Amino acid sequence: MMMYGYMTLSDGTGVAHSDMKSDGSVKVYFERPVDGGFLDATCYLPAYRWENNHGFTETDIDHFSRFLENNAHLILAFSQEGGFEHASSF
Repeated sequence: MMMYGYMTLSDGTGVAHSDMKSDGSVKVYFERPVDGGFLDATCYLPAYRWENNHGFTETDIDHFSRFLENNAHLILAFSQEGGFEHASSF
């Protein structure tokens, strides 16, 4: 599965997304470096289904959920264009 960088949040959390799958879903991956490794979690759009949270707090996930509510339309569009770098209409 191809993943595309979307942005880095002010706290250092990186956000990446996949191509859109045949069922219309897109994997969004959050990763933050910490001493000795990374915190990470995955959310699937458009269902906003969270999986595999490794170390993020409930407050972090709430923040990321609000971020996704504001950015899902862009991520879903970019997922069909090969990421932001290849999106011709933006």
